[in-house]
Amino acid sequence: MQKDYFKDLSEIKDLMNKSSRFISLSGLSGILAGSYALIGAGIAYLYILPSDVTIDHSANDSMIIYYLIVDLILIAALSIFSAIILTIKRAKSNEEKIWDATTQRLLLNFLIPLVAGGIYILIQAYQQNYSLSPALMLIFYGLALVNASKFTIGNVKYLGYSELILGLICAAFSGYGLYFWALGFGVLHIVYGALMLREEKRQ
Repeated sequence: MQKDYFKDLSEIKDLMNKSSRFISLSGLSGILAGSYALIGAGIAYLYILPSDVTIDHSANDSMIIYYLIVDLILIAALSIFSAIILTIKRAKSNEEKIWDATTQRLLLNFLIPLVAGGIYILIQAYQQNYSLSPALMLIFYGLALVNASKFTIGNVKYLGYSELILGLICAAFSGYGLYFWALGFGVLHIVYGALMLREEKRQ
């Protein structure tokens, strides 16, 4: 009888935990986002940036910066579109709600560090300080993931910690910013997405 009581309590706690967290994130969306990032980094390396071995974003070349911004916007747009489509599909298959108070809290906590970081990076870019842009992107993105992780099930916070640490290392080796950017937004997303996909198949 006592075992049944503790079992019921455990099930109630689990249901309350799930009801207060967003659980429809798709592992495939992480893999696609990482793939887009690697393709975008490859395009930047081959066709946009100078042919130097090290990448120096302090170079005063407005056209290079313009093309890099377009490249980043396309990567972000494709990643967001894929995440929305796949997340909606998974939520419907699990009979979960897409837009509720939990989703709103998740987005708010995710966007606050991300928007603040984006504005700061734009201010630095306006002042022609480009060298730390990749590091700052990784750092603020990592902070956004950690901040939003309490509203979603899974190990999103560990991805956030990884992005944050990688961004700090990138700041110390800013001449190789593109490589760190590709590692953080590309490789780490693919690895994390693959782990999530494996968990989804187990369920």
